[in-house]
Amino acid sequence: MIKFSIITCTYNAAEVLKRTLDSVLEQTCYNVEHLIIDGASTDATMQLVADYQTANQDADKKHEIVVVSEPDSGLYDAMNKGIGLARGDYLVFLNAGDVFPTDETLELIAASVGDGETLPGVLYGDTDIVDDEGRFLRHRPLSPPKNGLSWRSFSKGMLVCHQAFYARSDLAKRNLYDLKYRFSADVDWCIRVMKLAEQEGLPLKHVGMVVVDYLDGGLTTKNHRASLVERFHVMRHHYGILTTLWKHFTFLFR
Repeated sequence: MIKFSIITCTYNAAEVLKRTLDSVLEQTCYNVEHLIIDGASTDATMQLVADYQTANQDADKKHEIVVVSEPDSGLYDAMNKGIGLARGDYLVFLNAGDVFPTDETLELIAASVGDGETLPGVLYGDTDIVDDEGRFLRHRPLSPPKNGLSWRSFSKGMLVCHQAFYARSDLAKRNLYDLKYRFSADVDWCIRVMKLAEQEGLPLKHVGMVVVDYLDGGLTTKNHRASLVERFHVMRHHYGILTTLWKHFTFLFR
């Protein structure tokens, strides 16, 4: 059975965290490790985490829960801490406010990998965007291909939502987030993970379903302009200046 490391990074996230914790708790897949990396919150975040740990102890299928609460250097530094602690076969980042679409999501993702099949470098799926109450708003405009995803695909934009990108932990541990980026390190990280998967001959597999309900409005949304500038530099680094300029020109006509 595939083991998943779910990484949730928090800082004063009490308003939206509970639904994320409940979503993980309710997963029918029992082989789950939940890493909560907190940046020394000063609100009720850690009380919610303590309540979650108690509820987990009372559950029929207990998950492993690891909690770290200490100052950090921002979101991507916290994510790197999570990668370092992860012991699952795959890791994914589920931010405070984001949830799994159903209680069986992780179980179905695991079942998408056939018996005896080499573990793909990345498992990925589709994304729905929801509001603060968890109500469906729309499907994510950028959607991943069912077949043929590669690191080159991201020259068209981030086709796979970060929370729908399940990286093999051994690849992730060799590709930590680059902390020189403040808003778009996730794009760079996904590309580097997919590059390494290609180098090692590992496929990237679409699991054939929506795997996350993503909360509308995050770090990059709130810092949209700075994020776009950073993303341009990320794409230029991986795809070259001519390809990047051409792709950004075509973005204007989407």
